[in-house]
Amino acid sequence: MLKVAIHGASGKMGQAIVRLAANERAQVVGAIVSRGSSRIGRDVGELAGTGTIGVAMSDDTSAGLLGADVVIDFSRPEALPRLLHLAMRAKVAVVSGTTRLDGTCERLLDETAQHVPVLWSPNTSIGIHVLAEIAASAARRLGPGYDVEIVEVHHRAKVDAPSGTAVRLADAVRAAREPTATLDDVHGREGNVGPRKANELGIFAVRGGDVIGDHTVHLLGPGERLELTHRATSRDLFARGALRAAWHLHGKPPGRYTMADVIGG
Repeated sequence: MLKVAIHGASGKMGQAIVRLAANERAQVVGAIVSRGSSRIGRDVGELAGTGTIGVAMSDDTSAGLLGADVVIDFSRPEALPRLLHLAMRAKVAVVSGTTRLDGTCERLLDETAQHVPVLWSPNTSIGIHVLAEIAASAARRLGPGYDVEIVEVHHRAKVDAPSGTAVRLADAVRAAREPTATLDDVHGREGNVGPRKANELGIFAVRGGDVIGDHTVHLLGPGERLELTHRATSRDLFARGALRAAWHLHGKPPGRYTMADVIGG
């Protein structure tokens, strides 16, 4: 069994990982929550609805990492630096899906990767990463005569826009078009903006209801268009991807890894 600590254990993703861990041959050995959380001391299995598993939630990050092979992080950007420092010291591999990282966090990910395996991804869905590969291939093969626009839809409570996944898809398309073309992001159009420029890459966010996450890459050319869509119907898919990533890091040397490494091929 892979021994896993969860950073952000009381959140929706943390609870999903607890529910699915046993099915993915993983044992939860640590459950870390934010300082002062009302969930401190409560069994993480009870919160997740799986029954008591003997792991109490704690805001002591060092204690939560004890005995873990890997820590899976779905928390907040401001909480990640401390986790990285402590994981590096404890020699615990890191899988992180926390988004909206600043330059400090990015540097710390690289620094931590010099000591332990590290995988950061804004989306741990296997399907999304296959979509990114397909979108990049399509953008490259169709060429600059096809405009690219990305539309993402999420629930009304999502606080950031565009989604980290939409940015990931845009980066994949941009890399496929370079070095022959430089694409500029456009996040909104209003008024007399004139014709669409050839170097525009539209990224648009829709918010409402309880949508977990839909992403569509539109490739629009003369007389035809191609629409590549991924729809998430359960947050469990992100948890499964994170657990698969955790298994991939197990036994690996220090370094930065990606979901493409996990998928292989």
